Amino acid sequence: MEKLSVVIITFNEQRNIGRCIDSVQSVADEVLVIDSFSTDNTRAICLEKKVRFIEHAFAGYGQQKNFGSREATHRYILSLDADEALDPTLVSAILQARAAGFPAAGYIMNRCTNYCGKWIRHGDWYPDRKVRLFNKEKVCWSEDAVHESTIPADGIKFQQLTGDLLHYSYHSLEEHIIQNNRYSTISAELYFRKGKRSGWFKMLANPAWAFIHGYLLRMGFLDGFYGFVIAKNVAHLTFMKYYKLYALQKGIAVSNGR
Repeated sequence: MEKLSVVIITFNEQRNIGRCIDSVQSVADEVLVIDSFSTDNTRAICLEKKVRFIEHAFAGYGQQKNFGSREATHRYILSLDADEALDPTLVSAILQARAAGFPAAGYIMNRCTNYCGKWIRHGDWYPDRKVRLFNKEKVCWSEDAVHESTIPADGIKFQQLTGDLLHYSYHSLEEHIIQNNRYSTISAELYFRKGKRSGWFKMLANPAWAFIHGYLLRMGFLDGFYGFVIAKNVAHLTFMKYYKLYALQKGIAVSNGR
């Protein structure tokens, strides 16, 4: 039977890491935490739960996750963020796939986000399909600093698992705004390095389309008040990315607010 390594990346995740580790105990043959030198109790919680704990300087989400895959003992990787956890249905699906010897090289799972205490099941945030379980010899992460994605070898096809990957995201609007500022800076710098450019049209049209797509076309309005808040913040993030890219084109420094 194939064994499974669970790889979790962390930085100051004392609020989430215990829940994440507990949720994978029944599927994991190894739990490996790759930590970016946390200054809170993340390390202590991980050591108390007796997982492998490696400190590694953060150079971007994609690079951090690829480092974790290389350090993992087993071929098959379940890659999680600390604010994620498996629901019981997904646990059962993973156990069934493992019992069958993991017939696919990679598996897709739906991610369901908890936003300010409410589960979001419409809009751009659900089902938010992710490839998180894969054979590291056939699938790797892109090296992108943010919004990293899995890259399969030629001819590789993924299978869908039942259940949800539970994402405990923002506990307040303030947290969301802070993260938007951080992500928009990283994204703008990545776009700039890749030769993408921004202008007035993109700063006006792209945020408007992001709101219409998430709130109306993907029926984010069915999630009530927080569906509206999320759609507005997605539009705000989109504006900030293209504003900061425009600023970089003009030689103006941008900040992530830290």
